Amino acid sequence: MLLAALTLEQILPYAIFGLFAALSLAGLEWFASQKSRAVERLDELRNPSLRRDKESSRAVKKSDAMTRVLEKASAASKPLQPKNEYEASQLKAKLASGGFRGESAVSIYLGLKFLGLIVGFFAGGGLMLLTNGLTQKSLMVTTFTAGGLFYLPDLVVGLIVKKRKEDIFLSLPDILDLMVVCVEAGLGLDQAMRKVAEEMQDIHRVMAEELALCNFQLQMGRPRSEVLHELGVRTQVDDLRSLAAILIQADKFGASIAQALRVQSDSMRTRRRQLAEERAAKTAVKLIFPLVIFIFPGIFVVLVGPAAITIVRDMFPKMSGG
Repeated sequence: MLLAALTLEQILPYAIFGLFAALSLAGLEWFASQKSRAVERLDELRNPSLRRDKESSRAVKKSDAMTRVLEKASAASKPLQPKNEYEASQLKAKLASGGFRGESAVSIYLGLKFLGLIVGFFAGGGLMLLTNGLTQKSLMVTTFTAGGLFYLPDLVVGLIVKKRKEDIFLSLPDILDLMVVCVEAGLGLDQAMRKVAEEMQDIHRVMAEELALCNFQLQMGRPRSEVLHELGVRTQVDDLRSLAAILIQADKFGASIAQALRVQSDSMRTRRRQLAEERAAKTAVKLIFPLVIFIFPGIFVVLVGPAAITIVRDMFPKMSGG
């Protein structure tokens, strides 16, 4: 009878109090079950692998979430998909030369282009509509913004590919010298590649990763000639392609691999020295523009300024009869 006599307005405050009390107890229990930051730091100092595992798990979770978002965006970008096998292979080769060899690399790349187009269109268009209204200038700015964000992944991938090619080109002489030492010490080419990949991991990371991938493919049973040929095609570096061709020929005809590696290393080192000399010769020409634009005006003012002031003060009044 008492409960029936109570109205909803009388029960509601008690219900809200009970809900907040239950949530507070659940929150306190959850916080009590968690380790404090000091305990976690002590555990990480005792076992450094725990910290690496936590960081890697966080990075994997973030990358997985971002990958799912980009794959969903790429599903809506069907007009951007390659039209035939040739275009698909070209796109995969371009991404592989930049170090993006995952199965979802193409979908993520196209998803980024599609998201850039949408974000540029709505962000640039919305901002210009709010500031200038629907005018021709607004449409032009919106178009350029959307187009710039659409081609931004191409620019980023191009810069990454260029940087990787330069790193591989500069690291090849050192890599070949170490391979020569390993081969002359009695190791086979496969073991030499594995040893070089382990030793050069911290110095030449890009080339060490490529060699490690070659070692993995060799362990899976692929022929050495195919692995070396794919290494040259995947990196798109001319010197590495010629090296792969020389190693394939030496392995095929039974020639000395150490001698072939030594000759290739000397030629690559000579080419790197010639490239440095070429860049040094271009320096004088490139310095003309900053000298003329920035330094010459200051020198002109310092040298000619006092004479010009004297001419204006003394010569011009006398010439005018003053």
